[in-house]
Amino acid sequence: MVDQTNTSQQTENAPSVGIEIKGLYKIFGPTPEKFLDDVKGGMTKEELRDSHGHVLGLKDINISMKPGGIQVVMGLSGSGKSTLIRHINRLIDPTAGELFVGNQDVVKMNDAQLREFRRAQTAMVFQKFALMPHYTVLENTEFGLEIKGESRKKRRLEALRWIERVGLAGYEDSYPNQLSGGMQQRVGLARALTNDAPVLLMDEAFSALDPLIRTDMQSVLLDLQQELGKTIVFITHDLDEALRLGDQVAILRDGEVVQQGTAQQIVLKPADDYISSFVRDVNRGRVIRCKTLMQPGPAVDGPQVDSSLVIEEAARLLSAEGKESANVVSAKGKLLGVISMSDIIGAMVPPQEDAISVT
Repeated sequence: MVDQTNTSQQTENAPSVGIEIKGLYKIFGPTPEKFLDDVKGGMTKEELRDSHGHVLGLKDINISMKPGGIQVVMGLSGSGKSTLIRHINRLIDPTAGELFVGNQDVVKMNDAQLREFRRAQTAMVFQKFALMPHYTVLENTEFGLEIKGESRKKRRLEALRWIERVGLAGYEDSYPNQLSGGMQQRVGLARALTNDAPVLLMDEAFSALDPLIRTDMQSVLLDLQQELGKTIVFITHDLDEALRLGDQVAILRDGEVVQQGTAQQIVLKPADDYISSFVRDVNRGRVIRCKTLMQPGPAVDGPQVDSSLVIEEAARLLSAEGKESANVVSAKGKLLGVISMSDIIGAMVPPQEDAISVT
C-alpha cells in the first residue's frame, strides 16, 4: 500500500492554482501583428488565409479555470484546442492577450522565469506517450525530478510511489516497447504526477488508446483527481470523454469558443446548431444530475440519493429497491427534494422541445 501521509504531503506542497485566459489571439505567419486589428474587426479565418497567407489559430479566447478542477477543451481537428493548451506553458507565444496561472502572467515571463515555471508549475501528458525508449519505466517516471536536480534517493522514492498508484507495480525495470499502449500512458501519467506540479496539461492523452483501455484510464484519472485536486486542462475531440471528465467544458470551432459551461448546460442548452449536432446522441442519463430534476416536497418512502448523482444511477437504485421515488439529499444528508422514476425516464428520453431548466 502507498503511504497516504507522504502523498498528502506531496499534494500540500503544490496547492492548486487557477488559470485565467483573457483576450487570447494567435495568428500564425511572418507578420501576425500586422493583421491583429483586422481579425479583431471581424476578418474571417478564410479571408486571413486566402488574402494574406496567415492562419488564425485562436480568436479572443476568454476562459476562467477554477483551481483544483478539470477543464476540458473540446473540438474537432483544426479547432485550435492543442494550440490553446500549448499557450499555458508557452510552448507557443500568443499574438495578443493575457494568460495567468495563479498570479503569474505567463505571457510576460522572461526565459529564466519561463524555464522555472515549466519545471515547477506545470506537467504535461502527451497523446503519443513521449517516453524515452532506452529508459526503464522507473527511469522515465523519475526523469522530471532528475532534470530538477533532485537526489537519486528522493526521485526514486517518488517515482516508485506513483508507479504503484497508477497500477504498474512490478514493471519498474521494463522498457516502453515491452508495454501495451495503456501501460505506456500510465507511465506518462506517473511521470507527470511525480513532478508534483499544481497544473497538469493533458493533450489528447487517451485518444490513441483502445476504447476499453481509454475508459479505464479515465477512471484512473478521476480517482487520482479526487485525492490530489490538481488543476487539469484536458484536450479531447471526444464528447463522451469531455462530459465524463470535465467539471467545465469549453467547445472550440475555428479558433473560437462556441460554448462553455458544465456538461449539463452544454447537453441541455446547446448554444447553436453546431453544439446541438454534437450532443444529439448523448446518453443524458450519464450527464443530468438529480439536483436538476428534483421537485420540492416532503420525504418519501424511498432511498436517499446524493444531489450530484447522475440520473442513470438513481434509476438503477430505484429499480433495485422497487421504489418509484427517491429523496434527494445534500452531501451533509439534508433533504433537498424528491425525484421520481417517471421524471428520470422523461429526461433520459426527452420530447422534441427540451424544457429542462439547468441550474
